[in-house]
Amino acid sequence: MDFDRDHDARVRYAAFDWLTRQVSLHDDVLPRATLAQGFQFDGQRVPVIGPQGIFKPRLMQVPLSITTAPKGPYDDAIGPDNLIQYRYRGTDPTHRDNVGLRFAMSKGLPLVYLHGIVPGRYLAMWPVYVIGDEPETLTFSIAIDDAIHAGLFPQTQEAVGGIAEVRREYVTSLARHRLHQRAFRERVLLAYRNQCALCRLRHSELLDAAHIVPDADPEGEPVVRNGIALCRLHHAAFDRYFLAVRPDRIIEVRQDILEESDGPTLQHAIQGLHGHSIVLPSKLAEQPGIEFLAKRYEQFLEIVRA
Repeated sequence: MDFDRDHDARVRYAAFDWLTRQVSLHDDVLPRATLAQGFQFDGQRVPVIGPQGIFKPRLMQVPLSITTAPKGPYDDAIGPDNLIQYRYRGTDPTHRDNVGLRFAMSKGLPLVYLHGIVPGRYLAMWPVYVIGDEPETLTFSIAIDDAIHAGLFPQTQEAVGGIAEVRREYVTSLARHRLHQRAFRERVLLAYRNQCALCRLRHSELLDAAHIVPDADPEGEPVVRNGIALCRLHHAAFDRYFLAVRPDRIIEVRQDILEESDGPTLQHAIQGLHGHSIVLPSKLAEQPGIEFLAKRYEQFLEIVRA
């Protein structure tokens, strides 16, 4: 292949710059439609995702991104060796997509990794590098690095494979945490139809997935039944015990907060919720677990009694 490294670098880093801007607007879980629309480069539209997992835009010679569909536990995404084990396209090692990733490995080219969280939404991570090829298992080994190390200068396979282990462990730890948190958030928001369970606000940019029992607690499982979709204001009020959701799914505002006088926001956004039911997911299996609500409510009562 007569590889145009300069052109490749310009397109690749235009993609990284575009992703940075999208993440600032949407957070780092991006809609497939946004990724498929992509960005403009020299008058041409460049998608960042395609119909197949290994994707090469038309104006590039080498793949730009790799995608994992939203299937199975997200714990499987990154192995104990701090590497993603990414499956070949099909079973033929000489398929052009597999050849393309092998070429990216030989040139030390940075790629985008798009991990499906829920249907139609992907956690975007970059740069990642192909550092291993295992034809016997039909997989590539992919290393995650930090965006500040995605320099314009090409990296050799040895240099990429030799990413300082301490840094790779740190970056991988952050990636695992992001996968866990984003998967929890997206699944909870999907269950609650992208609205706050207390005030029904529907702007997803302003919504969080609040743990009922905190994730630091041994019983704070990252499952939908231990989550409630809340806007930022009500998430903060819930976390600070301004209010609670009782096991019967009724909102209870702390008595001293009810008696406080502090303008229309407190009156309508907090005090006005007292005694109302929360919005529930339509699927019974996704509704907040009574055991989680009971434990959290007991903590709320301890705060009230203190």
